[in-house]
Amino acid sequence: MGESGVKSALVDGNLLIAKALVRGGIDRMFGVVGIPVTSLANRAVALGIRFIAFHNEQSAGYAASAYGYLTGRPGILLTVSGPGCVHGLAGLSNAAANAWPMVMISGSCDQKDVGRGDFQELDQLAAVKPFVKFSVKAKNINEIPNSVFSVLDHAGSGRPGGCYLDIPSDVLHQTITESEANKLLDEAENSRKVDPIKIVAKEEIDKAISLIRKAERPLIVFGKGAAIARAEDELKNLVEKTGIPFLPTPMGKGLLPDSHDLAATAARSLAIGECDVAVVIGARLNWLLHFGEPPKWSKDVKFILIDIDEEEIKLRNPYLGLIGDAKRILQVLNKEIKDDPFCLGRTHPWIESITNKVKENVSRMEVQLSKVAVPFDFLTPMKIIREAIASLGSPAPILVSEGANTMDVGRSVLVQMEPRSRLDAGTWGTMGVGLGYCIAAAIASPDRLVVAVEGDSGFGFSAMEVETLVRYELPVVVIVFNNGGVYGGDRRCRNEITGPYKDDPAPTSFVPGAAYHVLIEAFGGKGYLVGTPEELKSALDESFSARKPAVINVTIDPYAGSESGRMEHKN
Repeated sequence: MGESGVKSALVDGNLLIAKALVRGGIDRMFGVVGIPVTSLANRAVALGIRFIAFHNEQSAGYAASAYGYLTGRPGILLTVSGPGCVHGLAGLSNAAANAWPMVMISGSCDQKDVGRGDFQELDQLAAVKPFVKFSVKAKNINEIPNSVFSVLDHAGSGRPGGCYLDIPSDVLHQTITESEANKLLDEAENSRKVDPIKIVAKEEIDKAISLIRKAERPLIVFGKGAAIARAEDELKNLVEKTGIPFLPTPMGKGLLPDSHDLAATAARSLAIGECDVAVVIGARLNWLLHFGEPPKWSKDVKFILIDIDEEEIKLRNPYLGLIGDAKRILQVLNKEIKDDPFCLGRTHPWIESITNKVKENVSRMEVQLSKVAVPFDFLTPMKIIREAIASLGSPAPILVSEGANTMDVGRSVLVQMEPRSRLDAGTWGTMGVGLGYCIAAAIASPDRLVVAVEGDSGFGFSAMEVETLVRYELPVVVIVFNNGGVYGGDRRCRNEITGPYKDDPAPTSFVPGAAYHVLIEAFGGKGYLVGTPEELKSALDESFSARKPAVINVTIDPYAGSESGRMEHKN
């Protein structure tokens, strides 16, 4: 009772978490509700947080991770205890591999029942450990505000990544007065620490500029680290002031338009094989960049790595490492270059070499794209999709792509013109991200169309989430390249078809002619089955104009494409 004799309002753990999230700038949450977190979701919604409910935590986790990337703010995943937490590990691990800010919040069993076989009991802090930057359990309601702000701050600081907050069910039901809650929130908010901005020493900047200036065959490489840093304007300035060709990683595409005169994507092998200085910005020298090693790269190439993570610099041991935020470092580089400018002209031998190779390879690709194949191969429908997307102008749709052949061919054919407009399997090569990414993109950018180009195998991981598209009326068009299985159905040699179960479908086979378009119709969405250029063009025109949930089921020749796409050497 208060001094006036009026009973003070009580705040339980659910409401206190929701209040802390709102104070932390969170206005979107993804997840699957159930024991013990349903009330938490309801409290969050009541306070203005939009909750997007999924069918499984895996897709919700992928959505949260991608939302973190697209917005620069931690994506929030809410799960139940035990199995729900385990399912959510897919999203956490994806955030860790891609360096995207994300927080998973899971309920857990009553603390007094730990070790006694309680409902969905699991040591969840141990389970998440390999995949998080930071984790914490709020053991008492008083610890909730600090715990919430801690996971939010860790997720977005330094190299972004996943964090975890564990909330026992007994803590969710504990109560304090509203005044006590506000005091705890104020104290926790005031004690938040902001990481100091790292300043690169001027001598290091000068060293980098000197190295670039003296290079005969310089190359700029950038990835999704530059994208999440919002460094596109600084990249454009650097490229156009110096005349240096650039190569984006798959999800770096669009930071500068693929159509830019200095884009070297179509001359990738030449660019990385012959450059003598490579400025790598927000991209890791991992498998996607052949580890920066011969034979793909010259043994004499000098790397300048710009990365926010000192450990990454130490791991790669470049000729020169600049540690800090990509946008800020590029601002300093551009200022110093402006004071003493230099630029490779269009007649420079290196630029001519890259330009000529780009024209040669693009011309060769366009010859292939000019051939119309029915039944469809991968190129014919991909060209039609490219033209349909281009006709929409700006803002361009956000493109989601997954699958072996579908993603590989799409990377070469589909054009990215705007920043953060492409989401694919990423650093971890994760299949099953498609629908989660689509939903994240539609929630992050509600005024933009989202177009997914998926293999039928990739689509199958999360196909049930088409119901989520319809439920929230999201402007998402999912295009499924249906070739009857993983890579294209049964590709076994005759001598491989043996043994007591030789009459079973091949491990790579699905039901031929699967009616994926009917799935979305069951929930009130629009489905299309297409097998000719005219049918595909009509479906794209109608669905793009409608901007409503749709699935376009594209029948592909099961023998088109190759096993494992471009990763066949590893299978």
